[in-house]
Amino acid sequence: MAITSALGIGSGIDINGLVSQLVRAEGQPAFNAINRQESSVKSRLSALGTLNSALSSFQTAANKLKTDGLFSKHQAFSSNENIATATAGTLAIAGSYSLKVNQLATSHKLITGDGAGYSGYNAEVGTGELTLSVGGNEFSLNIGATNNTLSGIRDAINNAQDNTGVTASIISVDDGFKLVLTSKETGSENAIAISSSAPGLTELAVNMQEQRAAKDAIIEVDGQIATRSSNSISDVISGVTLDLKVEDPDTVFALDVSIDSAAITDAANDFVKAYNGLMTVVKDLGKYDAGSNVAGALIGDSTLRSIQSQIRTDVSRPVESASNESNSLALIGITVDRNGVMSLNNSVFSEKLNGDLKSISDIFSSTDGIANRLSERLTQYLQPGGTLDSRTKSLNNQLRGFETRRENVQIRLDNLENALMKQFIAMDTAVGQFQSTGAFVSQQLALLNK
Repeated sequence: MAITSALGIGSGIDINGLVSQLVRAEGQPAFNAINRQESSVKSRLSALGTLNSALSSFQTAANKLKTDGLFSKHQAFSSNENIATATAGTLAIAGSYSLKVNQLATSHKLITGDGAGYSGYNAEVGTGELTLSVGGNEFSLNIGATNNTLSGIRDAINNAQDNTGVTASIISVDDGFKLVLTSKETGSENAIAISSSAPGLTELAVNMQEQRAAKDAIIEVDGQIATRSSNSISDVISGVTLDLKVEDPDTVFALDVSIDSAAITDAANDFVKAYNGLMTVVKDLGKYDAGSNVAGALIGDSTLRSIQSQIRTDVSRPVESASNESNSLALIGITVDRNGVMSLNNSVFSEKLNGDLKSISDIFSSTDGIANRLSERLTQYLQPGGTLDSRTKSLNNQLRGFETRRENVQIRLDNLENALMKQFIAMDTAVGQFQSTGAFVSQQLALLNK
């Protein structure tokens, strides 16, 4: 009976369809409200992510201008990089020099002499003690029956734990197989010596001839001679490393060391770009477009207004620790127009950069400098537990709560569906009974009228 009633046969009503419509009508407003609220939270989360990214980019740009290192960074230019190149470090000082490379440093190389080649890699040389030294620092090898061949001696040299700076190799030429010893370091002080008193090994040592002399690099700086053991020289011109390429005693070339103005200008341009990017994001997230009737995800948000106001104040407020002649961004060519767009006047900035570098450095990197104050301000927003992090965590908690709310609504609707089904089934059963009774009464009355 219940199945028949559930199908609506008693009353002719589609009970399942009717109950489904009633339950849907009851639950849809609740689900719609949850969806709207969830969409709003997701939109704000996305907006906070966009804002966080823009703030991080601006902080990165500000931090480049925060340290004195940028403003003491120099660049070195060699007028003849075929002969030598140069790089400037933090200790470099602006200046110009004339250079000449009279001699390159070379590493010492010894080779088995003419007519003294061996028959092969496995040719026996001798046993006993073999002593080598580089720059007077000795190490000794015990050559025995297991390594008394030419290749065995090569490997013993290369694998020696106390090897003081020599590598061994073997070449095969028309004159036979020859041992080659090369100093790992350049310079006259790194010359190789080899000796032995053992038969065979003595012959090896005596027959080693100089294939390349150990030489120091010799340069002239403003006519003054400087001799070094390496072709990479970093202790002649303060803060400058010279890498010698070719010796050419007949050619004088120039080396200029100057402030790396391009790096500073690039950092300032990145700062301007990041500021405008941040302010565009802030504007878009907080605006209302009357034409499209679309509001930004953070319209009316107090945190957004605070960020905009505080950062504008930080970039426009004078720097007390800088000189009065150049104590603000505007005075070094960085201005903000009436629409809030920042720009850099290259000619003004370049003039200040070349004429008053300290003022630019103070404006950005002094204790009260703009880059320092901005870095502190932005950290308050970006750090774990900071303003944006707390807001994000709160919104994520709300998102997790929406699923619970949906589950609760669904439980209520399931209970409602069960209750309605029972009521309609009872109604359908009663209607079916009434119809059955009515049919019986009609039948009986018809019989009585016959």
